[in-house]
Amino acid sequence: MIEVKNLTKSLPNGRKLLDGISFKVKKGEFVGILGPSGAGKTLTLRCLNGLLKPDSGSVIIKSENSQPLDICKIDKRELRRVRQKIGVIFQGYHLVKRLSALENVMIGRLGQISTWRSMFYGFTDAEAEEALKALDQVKMSQMAGMQTGSLSGGEMQRVSIARAIFQSPTLLLADEPISNLDPSNAKTIMKMIKPLSELMPVVGVFHQPEMTAKYCTRVIAIKEGKLIYDGDPKLSNKRLEEIYGEELELIEQQEHMIPVTAK
Repeated sequence: MIEVKNLTKSLPNGRKLLDGISFKVKKGEFVGILGPSGAGKTLTLRCLNGLLKPDSGSVIIKSENSQPLDICKIDKRELRRVRQKIGVIFQGYHLVKRLSALENVMIGRLGQISTWRSMFYGFTDAEAEEALKALDQVKMSQMAGMQTGSLSGGEMQRVSIARAIFQSPTLLLADEPISNLDPSNAKTIMKMIKPLSELMPVVGVFHQPEMTAKYCTRVIAIKEGKLIYDGDPKLSNKRLEEIYGEELELIEQQEHMIPVTAK
């Protein structure tokens, strides 16, 4: 479970970027964060894995058989340990394109092995087999030996999901994981992410309300740094207008367009 309590973050001039954000996500939930550009969605997500420290508030993570930890209050060494168990799927994939798909998956566990082992010994055959199973889970095992740079955008995002699976996380965060993909690949990725919530809480930032309505178990909406909605993922047009304002028309247009970066 992850519990966010009263997160605040302000600029030096006093303008609040986050203003009392609070919510909980437990195992079995796939929660989508929606909101207009600049609302504070990505800032909130960055607070969830300690990449951004809020001015005040708490982010409490509790996994099975462990004590709750507030990642806003622990030291850097403990934070590194906690982040080893937080999987992240990025919009830009964050893969090493000159390496194979299998090697990119195994990179996900580098932080969990010693520096000496990573330099001189590497991963065991058993770990390589486990990484291959993660690729098989996203239907990419047949491309395990291919150089990642030769893959399409949808295939690279599958590799990044496999990397997160191989990490054996207790929490999964997704930062706009389908923004660079065409509608068909976007649906495929959402179908792969959703069942992972049965193993751990999943929280993602999205710009596609129709996707969160279909695949998320719950949606929260942030506007001007404040949480203005937390509930059913199927949102009425009136609710969407309240969340997005004038930006809604542009979002509706983009839902039917294929991004130029997708392959």
